[in-house]
Amino acid sequence: MHTPIRTSAPGSMMLLGEHAVLHGHHALVCALNRRIHVMLSPRSDREIHITSSLGRLELTLDTIEPKEPLAFVLGAVAQRKGDLKSGFDLTVQSEFTHKAGLGSSAAVTVATTAALGLWLDEKVEEESVLRASVAIIQDIQGLGSGADAAASVYGGILLYRAKPLKVMKLGAVHPVTLVYSGSKKPTAEVVRLVEAAHAKQPATYDRIYELMGHSAEEAAAAIERGDWQSVGGLLNINQGLMDAIGVCDGKLAGIVYALRKDPGILGAKISGSGLGDCVIGLGRARNEAFSYDQLPTAMASEGLVIGEQQPV
Repeated sequence: MHTPIRTSAPGSMMLLGEHAVLHGHHALVCALNRRIHVMLSPRSDREIHITSSLGRLELTLDTIEPKEPLAFVLGAVAQRKGDLKSGFDLTVQSEFTHKAGLGSSAAVTVATTAALGLWLDEKVEEESVLRASVAIIQDIQGLGSGADAAASVYGGILLYRAKPLKVMKLGAVHPVTLVYSGSKKPTAEVVRLVEAAHAKQPATYDRIYELMGHSAEEAAAAIERGDWQSVGGLLNINQGLMDAIGVCDGKLAGIVYALRKDPGILGAKISGSGLGDCVIGLGRARNEAFSYDQLPTAMASEGLVIGEQQPV
């Protein structure tokens, strides 16, 4: 019997530059301490059995086609279809709900891509896993900077640029408070709305994206020198920029300002594409009367892990 192959990858959240990174600028992204675990057990036939909290699927090597709700797992398998000589059982275990975003799609793509590479006796390297995962995500979503996949691969806080590819891992993490707004508009839908507005006022939006990218660079420098107060200030500035491109609503704004009033928070803004999902506060909220739903998560230094022996 073949030994099962185990991998895991963390979820992620965007700190700065969510929309700017799609236009060649830098973004700041970090890994979270909630992970996706994958276990691959080789079979002797051509069947593929996938089990996860999103459902169970049975198919063969001849019928691989990415489709919901397991599109990203199937996308990773389809990418290697020509290299697979037999089937396998794949078990996916998540430590967080996919409804709140948190980079779960990127995490499962990274973990599955790495597991398949190991099974095929390849040398699994961080950049190769990242590039393969980004290609899968872009093929399925039609867009994607790869920042979330980079956080899942490398862990920690990253200064990231998609083209030309740049990944710089910073040497620290910081406590955060993450609040889920209660709803999430699909990222691709939000991006289409923003790009439609960009097309009407390209020069203005280009300047905003430039400011977002510059803020990510400034925040990275501040993190390297341990100046978290300045990082918090840059989060506040960029909340205004997110509002300017139309991705803030009343509920998100209410969460942002509630966080800013808390003495434990250095700055707050939308995390992600906007129009729902999460708000991040830099620091740990101290006000016991804070009425919004906080997600129990934290930044994490660890990225892709191979060979874990946790139960799946």
